[in-house]
Amino acid sequence: MTDLQPKQDRSRATRQRLLETTIRCLATHGWEASTVGFIAAEAGISRGAVQHHYRTREALILGALEFMFDERAALLDALPEPTGTGLDRVHTVVAGLVETIGGELFRAALQVWTVAAADPELRAAVLPLERHFARGVHDRAVRLLRVDDADPEIRALIQATLDLARGLALADVLTDDSRRRARVVRAWSTQLADAFEGISPDSQDT
Repeated sequence: MTDLQPKQDRSRATRQRLLETTIRCLATHGWEASTVGFIAAEAGISRGAVQHHYRTREALILGALEFMFDERAALLDALPEPTGTGLDRVHTVVAGLVETIGGELFRAALQVWTVAAADPELRAAVLPLERHFARGVHDRAVRLLRVDDADPEIRALIQATLDLARGLALADVLTDDSRRRARVVRAWSTQLADAFEGISPDSQDT
């Protein structure tokens, strides 16, 4: 039993390193370059060790995508509870969502989405993961903003916020768009806070 535990720990550590390396390779080198052999070399493990955990490239990519969504969800969960009210609170939450949704994890996911758009089998595997993640992000946004998305208008505003975050992440893929992003986040936060203020208090948490 004592011999088994270190082996299991090493196996988990190897799998995590492999998934993290897969994400980095996808984000940095793209889909075509991210073969099993390339990822194995980047991770510093043998091709056989990769195939011990994931028999095919597709299984590895999907495993990395699921890991990626879990990592992004963890980042959202790690966002501190905003202490302000009104516009200050809304801006803090929107800025946190935008920063968390973008970055390396988004760039890696974008590579997979692009291929999945023309690959029905991959798309069928990716969509449930994406929908599960999207629901989770929506629920976290609702919690941080302290609103009740049973109101259709509020629900639409939350969805628009998440769509905005993805759009800004996409705009940041080729160039550093941080200055423009900050202005857009501030402008949308102001509109969002005003919209929440104008909706009946009965539809929001107090």
